[in-house]
Amino acid sequence: MRFWRQGVPSETAPDPDAIPPEAAEIATAQPSAAELPPELAPETPSEQLRNWFGRLRTGLSRSSARLNEGINTIFLRRRLDNEALGELEDLLIASDMGIGVSAEVVEALRRTRFNQEVAPEEVRTALADEVIRLVERVQRPLRVDPAKRPFVILVVGVNGSGKTTTIGKLAKQYRDAGKSILLAAGDTFRAAAVEQLEIWGERAGCPVMTRPTGSDAAGLAYDALERARQDGTEILLIDTAGRLHNKTDLMGELQKIVRVLKKVDASAPHAVLLVLDATVGQNAHAQAEIFREMVGVTGIVMTKLDGTAKGGVLVSLAEKYGIPIHAIGIGEGAEDLRAFEARAYARSLVGLDA
Repeated sequence: MRFWRQGVPSETAPDPDAIPPEAAEIATAQPSAAELPPELAPETPSEQLRNWFGRLRTGLSRSSARLNEGINTIFLRRRLDNEALGELEDLLIASDMGIGVSAEVVEALRRTRFNQEVAPEEVRTALADEVIRLVERVQRPLRVDPAKRPFVILVVGVNGSGKTTTIGKLAKQYRDAGKSILLAAGDTFRAAAVEQLEIWGERAGCPVMTRPTGSDAAGLAYDALERARQDGTEILLIDTAGRLHNKTDLMGELQKIVRVLKKVDASAPHAVLLVLDATVGQNAHAQAEIFREMVGVTGIVMTKLDGTAKGGVLVSLAEKYGIPIHAIGIGEGAEDLRAFEARAYARSLVGLDA
């Protein structure tokens, strides 16, 4: 279940939200399962989905454990009174779901079950349903438009958010689908980042453009786009230096990269992906706001959901900003970056079966 989809001309494009996750692209250049011994037989799409949901639920276990413990404590053999609702609201806010989302969940329960005995399972189900309603509108795969060649993806975010790893993962997925890729190591301040991207490039079979440490990142982006155009490359992925969202000079350098790209192609970059680290919790809001304002973020990739109890922050981001969420990451492998799917996320977040 890759997190991107091949684009089509806009006047004939179907609604991407109407495409079910089961229809996500799966590589077809494999022998049939009947031709392989059982231990080597490829997974069917349904098996892949089940395995992914299992990993997602495990990855969100720290977040769900925190929620479940609180819900069980509040609602075990207890009526849904004002005190219980207040405690639930505090729990949801502490789980980084945001004040608005927490209030909506509490009000929904107040309208339907007030002064009745409510089992913890009912509360979890009601919470999952409300989360699904809120985040379904931002569930959107990244659409690569083949008419824009190369399709330029600029990847931004703060230090340590997982930008370079994310680029490597999606480069591997694109290459596995037969796309031609060029990677641009735009984090010219950090030699380790360039080396990391080169390793991913070797794994994926993608060329990587580099410059000496300290070189102008905008100049590298310009040269990379020119090369991609000359070579007929389908997708150009540009890494950038991690920067604090509150450093105006560093954010200005990102704006320079965008301006330089537009000198080659007025429509570039065609996608600006903001990589957010789930472990930062509510700090993700400030990052989303500033990066969107400065460089026009078109989509979010949320990483490290498996390493935090703050997985609910994705809900408050969706509710406040409405920026498309393309993918989530729950591990180090290329296969651990998958399309965001609202129902699977919401039910895993509260410890329910997907």
